[in-house]
Amino acid sequence: MQYLKKADAISSEVTEETEQIVKQIIKDVKQGGDEAVKRYEKKFSDSVRPIRISEEELNEGIASLSDETKRLIERVVDRVTAFAEAQLECLQPLDKDFGEGIRMGHRVIPVEKVGAYVPGGRFPLLSSGPMVTVPAKVAGAKQIIACSPANYKGSIHPAVLYGLHCSGVTDIFAVGGAQAVAAMAVGTDTVPEVDVIAGPGNRFVAEAKRQVFGRVGIDLIAGPSEVLVFADEHANPRWCAADLLAQAEHDPNARAILVSTSEEQAAQTIIEVEKYLKQLSEDSPAHTAWEKAGEVVVVDSTEQGIDVCDDYAIEHLHVHLQSYEEIKNSLSNYGSIFLGEESSVVFSDKVSGTNHTLPTQRGARYTGGLWVGNFVKVATHQEITGRGTQHLAAHATQQSEIEGLEGHRLSAEVRLEK
Repeated sequence: MQYLKKADAISSEVTEETEQIVKQIIKDVKQGGDEAVKRYEKKFSDSVRPIRISEEELNEGIASLSDETKRLIERVVDRVTAFAEAQLECLQPLDKDFGEGIRMGHRVIPVEKVGAYVPGGRFPLLSSGPMVTVPAKVAGAKQIIACSPANYKGSIHPAVLYGLHCSGVTDIFAVGGAQAVAAMAVGTDTVPEVDVIAGPGNRFVAEAKRQVFGRVGIDLIAGPSEVLVFADEHANPRWCAADLLAQAEHDPNARAILVSTSEEQAAQTIIEVEKYLKQLSEDSPAHTAWEKAGEVVVVDSTEQGIDVCDDYAIEHLHVHLQSYEEIKNSLSNYGSIFLGEESSVVFSDKVSGTNHTLPTQRGARYTGGLWVGNFVKVATHQEITGRGTQHLAAHATQQSEIEGLEGHRLSAEVRLEK
């Protein structure tokens, strides 16, 4: 294995400065409510507008959109809905006998109140709102609110507003950053307290989600975008280069990685990346991302490439191997996998229906991406009667005695009296 291009040192550690800034924001919002939120909005984005998006503001924004743009957004909502509904069908309740007088199972219960964070960033990402909120609606959440920065003419981009509107969001708030996460976690006079917060964001949003976890549930902590293209000698270098840069343009800290079984193919892909970069705007984050975090690895075999891919545990894994059908089940660590050169990651980013909120920074070792299951609780139940009670009570009494837990022993033992 050899590197034709190696990234600068990349640290996923949260800096002490970021941690302390977020900690103070959460504390201030908890104590000061709306006024603290407004103060931080003024400080970080120079926004002095009302927190809530009014019905009039929403309608005006939607009216400014073309019919074509509305149809595009509606198609996104429809496809994400269809996939989330199919996922929910896999989550079935359970109620079963496990011996005479021992009946156990679980229910699939929707979370009641969901808070979605929808990033603003450089571009109005039309799919980001539906990706977070549609699975919550499909799951059966009673209340879905959304926060997004007011960085488009003093409001939220109309296309983002329409996506949230079509996705069943009940209230929209023009608030961004850690203060938005804090407001949803602790509640203010204007922003309701929620049970689960989901959605991607910058390092302050990610750190805020980490700090409020426990008080509320979260989906996952997602950092800058990542893509790994796994190629062989048959892979088209131009397509590989385009796929790398599509994710690199998300953020200056995005990671774009090529793992190839062919040194010639890898070298040509580097040339194609450099060609494409000359065509991109000078301020595109792709320039910095590729320079600092881009990597090109040549492996000795497909088997070694599989091991390297699993070690990266990347957010988006795009397999450009001619034999992808033979090895697809050998790959284990990825947020989402894209099989074959035609399966562009961009399709999932926009409209295919799978969720684009995915684990980064090797989080794919232990979790997948955002899905309808993030918005339901699988809660167990049990009914123990008759011979089942006697059987379990005898065991629990004996075990509690060994453990020295007197109250536990008592609770089990009294049932033996019957």
